Amino acid sequence: MFKYFPHTIADLDAMKKVVQIENLNEMFEDVPKDVLFNEDYDIPSQLSESEIRSYFAELGRLNKELTIFGGHGFYDHYDPSVINSLLSRQEFLTAYTPYQPEVAQGTLTYIFEYQSMIQTLTGMDTSNASMYDGSTATAEAMFMAESITKRTKVLMPKNVNPLIQNVVKTYAHFKGIEVVMVEIKDGLVDRADLAKKCNETVAAIIVQKPNFFGLIESFNDIADLIHSVKGILIENADISTLGVLKTPKEDGADIAVGDCQSLGMPVAFGGPTLGYMATLKPYVRKMPGRICGMSMDTQGRRSFVLTLQAREQHIRREKANSNICSNQSLMALYATIYLSLMGPMGLREVNELSYQGAHYLYDSLLKTGKFTPAFKAPFLKEFVVETKIPQDLIQEALKKADIVGGFSLEEIGPEYENLISFAVTEKRTKKEINKLVSVLEGLSW
Repeated sequence: MFKYFPHTIADLDAMKKVVQIENLNEMFEDVPKDVLFNEDYDIPSQLSESEIRSYFAELGRLNKELTIFGGHGFYDHYDPSVINSLLSRQEFLTAYTPYQPEVAQGTLTYIFEYQSMIQTLTGMDTSNASMYDGSTATAEAMFMAESITKRTKVLMPKNVNPLIQNVVKTYAHFKGIEVVMVEIKDGLVDRADLAKKCNETVAAIIVQKPNFFGLIESFNDIADLIHSVKGILIENADISTLGVLKTPKEDGADIAVGDCQSLGMPVAFGGPTLGYMATLKPYVRKMPGRICGMSMDTQGRRSFVLTLQAREQHIRREKANSNICSNQSLMALYATIYLSLMGPMGLREVNELSYQGAHYLYDSLLKTGKFTPAFKAPFLKEFVVETKIPQDLIQEALKKADIVGGFSLEEIGPEYENLISFAVTEKRTKKEINKLVSVLEGLSW
């Protein structure tokens, strides 16, 4: 087997000899002929620079600037322009994994700062050097719990985001872990059902704050319950909301995970985002990925290195905590710059403005008489209301008004047929909110 891609004619000839073929097309003989594309590509053979500029300018004019009132894990928060200016510097944009600390101190420094900020927001003892996204971070936390407890059953309430549920279940299936769903009551975890299912066979309970419906609840009693059977509490928390809400550590969580998209990262059709993971000191060696640590060089100067790299690239595969092979370093830098710019007061203001806007929209929708409360628990920036207006009619009206949001929950289950969710961030103005209300208030069916 060749361990590298053939770069020269000699390499190519040697490869063909090894795999015993005369022509490269023979490598694709097993591909069904009906899936092969045998026509010419509809791409101009060549264009001048001015023609290229005109072509893309014409494409750009087809774009629409939409107002976002949607959530479900992706939020349209303010992104300071300086972030992209710094991110686009070539030493950051093209940087690779910092294997050689002597030439990668800049990268290692901001990774260390990123970890420190995640520790501060979550209250946990340590953070790793970032994950791919919040969903896979949650699944990796499940693997941690399985390794810590030597148990293969995990509990997860139905008010966890279905996107996270699906990823967790997929990971669990191939690892032989049983995922047991816990019922919900009034949008919150059904404590009675949880108590029935929580026993000495359970490795962990996965909870979310705010949950899929945008509701906020305390998990201290759930922490006491799972700890009583020597299990692990995994809390998936919207990192931005931790600027004002209790930390996962204060909730009694053992592992904190989530997505950092809410730290001003563009929605960008669903990615790229950034996952975070933090945990307590006893479980540090069970974390996937790696941790950036601080040390001293031979001259006594502060320096940074990668440490605790418990991954298959560095140790035997069967002993690796995970097959995570990299970290979202560029997006970790994004989060680091954002948090350094906003600071504690800025992050608090983001949540206060989001709270005010969300509750203004909520109250305005109820005043129309066409929407009613779906739940009673408190919410911050995302909420669910009930309506008899057909969901397709709502979507059509919002689309015409260049508004994204008002997500129907009927696809989740028949019991949610008349429920619709909205999210409001600090970017939404009173004028935009009033426009949304006006559009929905004018609907008749």
